[in-house]
Amino acid sequence: MEAFSAGTLAGAGSFRCGRCGFGVALHERDAVPECPSCGHARFTRASLFGPAQAPGQGQPSCESPQWLEEAREALAIPGDYLAYEDDERVHVVPLQEGWTRVGRSLAADVRFDDPTVSRRHALLFRDETQARVLDDRSLNGVFCNGTRVDLAKLTDGDEIAIGRFRLYFLTVVRERSATPVG
Repeated sequence: MEAFSAGTLAGAGSFRCGRCGFGVALHERDAVPECPSCGHARFTRASLFGPAQAPGQGQPSCESPQWLEEAREALAIPGDYLAYEDDERVHVVPLQEGWTRVGRSLAADVRFDDPTVSRRHALLFRDETQARVLDDRSLNGVFCNGTRVDLAKLTDGDEIAIGRFRLYFLTVVRERSATPVG
């Protein structure tokens, strides 16, 4: 992991204080500041919108939100879905085969109008055998179950963190009838 103590950074990004974990966002030519929290001057690249943590520790896993089970139970059609909450509303998006774009761009299939999300933040690919999430060169990264990933296979219940949003990958399978037809 790179550490920065002075000068300017090539490119923008999110950084955490190496001592206390305080998060800052820097633009292309911003000088690296002293930490506003503890005065330390060394920062490491990190996700600004993940939970604060001591340096070197992984992100803690979170419990599933209360609305998730209700959303799952409301799904009657078999398939793969993304479920997330935005402005106190639950959204459930069915995933089609092929690519699903997630980001701030107007061209995104799942769009978040929020500065924590890159225009082209992530791609989900789904075919008949599996689903995967791919970081599409985002600034703050894509996290799957608390771990930053470039590419990850998705399974039912996985949490995908994109900016300040938590999306959940859901798989609904058709239940077989217990009564024989005939």
